Formats: sequence, structure tokens, C-alpha cells
Amino acid sequence: MTLPATMNAMVYGGPGQKEWKSVPVPGITKPTDAIIRITKTTICGTDLHILKGDVPAVTPGRILGHEGVGIVEEVGEAVSNFKKGDRVLISCITSCGKCEYCKKQMYSHCEDGGWILGHLIDGTQAEYVRIPHADNSLYPVPQGSDEEALVMLSDILPTGYEIGVLYGAVQPGDTVVIVGAGPVGMAALLTAQFHSPARLIMVDVDDARLDMALKFGATEVVNSSKVDAVKTIMDTTKDGVDVAIEAVGIPATFDLCQNLVRPGGHVANVGVHGTSVDLQIQKLWIQNITITTGLVNTNTTPMLLKTVGSGKLQPAEMITHRFNFDQFMQAYEVFGNAGKEKALKVIIAQE
Repeated sequence: MTLPATMNAMVYGGPGQKEWKSVPVPGITKPTDAIIRITKTTICGTDLHILKGDVPAVTPGRILGHEGVGIVEEVGEAVSNFKKGDRVLISCITSCGKCEYCKKQMYSHCEDGGWILGHLIDGTQAEYVRIPHADNSLYPVPQGSDEEALVMLSDILPTGYEIGVLYGAVQPGDTVVIVGAGPVGMAALLTAQFHSPARLIMVDVDDARLDMALKFGATEVVNSSKVDAVKTIMDTTKDGVDVAIEAVGIPATFDLCQNLVRPGGHVANVGVHGTSVDLQIQKLWIQNITITTGLVNTNTTPMLLKTVGSGKLQPAEMITHRFNFDQFMQAYEVFGNAGKEKALKVIIAQE
């Protein structure tokens, strides 16, 4: 079967503007490329940041999206790991596997890749997508897998785990606070449990999300719109938390983390920030604090695939809404009004 000439895609039109419209179907441009027919995709908080104008590198005309599962339709002559008809998980990070950064497993800084889908090249919120460096940027979908669950492995699960839990150096017995019960905060909550912390405190302003956090394993929750979160948490600890994971990306939530962390503790910033924050260095310098930031490298994706496949990790529980491709604009409305709609993660599917 030859590919059609046109397809529908979610196209960015500049800050505050997007359109579901007909565009040309991508083709193979390099021998390492693959063309994937998207079967399931989603919307990320980063897409909302793009639409706000927080990511100026995204230019009008770009197809959004960096997550998804699909079926291989074409491969370039240099692709050896995949063939037409294979079902694949698309990583949000493209990696050549050969450059200096890839050899350090810093795939997010790949010299010919990194986070480019829906950013510097056209992304996955479309009927078809071109994936560069396909051998290193796709994963086979295990037989019998829940493909909706696997969409969570494109970005949010490795992001929450690598940049929140691993960079935060969560240890058995730790007290951990996660500020922000959105998809990435929930992913950090789920994967922090691999490391047996004593307490997992979730902070948010949305009671529905906090209730969900309790179901996902939080030991306690704090609604920071109703109580003083710093006082509430400090009153129940000796002198603060061992790990504070920032999963929102606004100055107020970063401030909360730096006010909660104890001497020798870690602040792991996962949130995408569009404005500067006030770093209280005059207080923190004497406390032996480690502050980390990062863009996901996806080097934990193979391990996370196994944990999802075994049933130890069940990220499909984060999916609150489902749409088909002709409801894409509605899906954005729901996800963009997550508090009102009680949305956490949406799935948009074409079969």
C-alpha cells in the first residue's frame, strides 16, 4: 500500500493558535528514517507551554506532539531493527547513538536529535510521522501489550523517574514531597515507589488529583490552596524533606520546594519553566543542598517497558479521557481545562 498524499495533523499557528488541518504526508528523507502511522497519541503539558509561547524555538506551521504508539509503514535503507508492519513505541527523544552525548547516554543532547519531535521537526499529533534515527528512537511493542499504557512511556514515565526520582536520589526511608499532581508528578509518584521511601507527600491545588494521588501510593496529600503547605509539612518532619520534586514549572512551586528541603537534601526540578525563579541561594548555600534540572534522556525506557509488561507499573490508570482523531480539538479543550474537566492524561486514537 502506498501512503496517501495528505493527512490530518495538529498544526501550531503561533502563541494561542492551533488548527487540525490537512497537510502533506511525510516521506523518507534520510536512510535512517521511518514513517509511522500513529494509532495512539496524547497531549503533554509541554504542548500547552508551546501554545502559551513559552518555547519560542517552535515556529508557526510545526505539527505538535512527541508521544505515541504506531505501526511502521516505511523504513529507510539503513534501518535494520524495524520493518513495515511492526508496532512501535515512539520515544520523545531522538538519538543518533553515535555522537559524544549519545555515548554518555545523554540522548536528550544528541547532536542530531534530542527533543526535536513537535519542537524542531514535525511531531506525533498527526496521522503519520517521520522518525529520524529510527533504530535508536523506537521500541518494539511487546506482544499483547496495552498500547494506551505504553503511550505513557514515550515521555512522562521516564521523565518523572529520571529527572524526578533518580536525579532527586530517592533512597529507602526518605521523606519525599512532589509538588504538582499532573501527569509527570504522578509518574514520579508511581516510580518513586521502586525505591521504598518512607513518606510520599503530594502537593497540589486540585482535590480530585490529590484523591487520585492517594490511590497511586501517596502516603499523604496537601492542598496548598487551603493550607500553608510549608508549615503543614515542616510541622510533621524534623527539619524538612529529603527530596523535593518540582513538577509544575512556575516560580511559586519552585519556591515551595526550596523552602521544604532539609540540609543535605535534593531539589529535583522537573517542571518546564517559562519564566525565571528566585533562587534563595543566601539560605541554601550553607545547607549542602543539591539542585538538579534536566530534560529526559529516556535511557530508562527499556526497564520501564519491562515493569509495565509485568504489571508492576500500571500507568494506564492515569488515563481519564479518550478521543478519536476527529475530536483532537476537543481533546485539547479538555486537557487545557484539566481542573474543571478532572483530566489527567488523554488518549487520542485512530485505528
